[in-house]
Amino acid sequence: MPVESDDELREIFELETIAVVGCSATPHKQAHAIPKFMRDRGYEIIPINPYADEIFGVEPYDSLSDVEAEIDIVDIFRPSDEVAEIADEAIERDDVKVVWTQLGIRDREAGERVEAADKRYVEDRCLKVEYQRLMG
Repeated sequence: MPVESDDELREIFELETIAVVGCSATPHKQAHAIPKFMRDRGYEIIPINPYADEIFGVEPYDSLSDVEAEIDIVDIFRPSDEVAEIADEAIERDDVKVVWTQLGIRDREAGERVEAADKRYVEDRCLKVEYQRLMG
């Protein structure tokens, strides 16, 4: 069952590094604005986008499996039909603690696999909205 409790969400916000799959280089898109918001609050953002040359002053990675740094949260800004593959990549990593899908993005089966791997799964919630609601 996806994370629902505010206490669990607060625990997630204590983590530090967020890999954003589908992070956008376009400032007016939510896939750019939300990671920027989190970056401005001190989170380390690792952009994942095989089509962008630069996001937040760094070259984005092509996929989660290319990232050598430690990742706490995988935030997904991709269509629901791509969640399963991204979740499976996250499951393969020992460092990932949370897989989070943004508003309107759902894949219950992928979520069950994430949870079976002893990781938390947050589904169909906006990282920024939940942060503002719980952390002020």
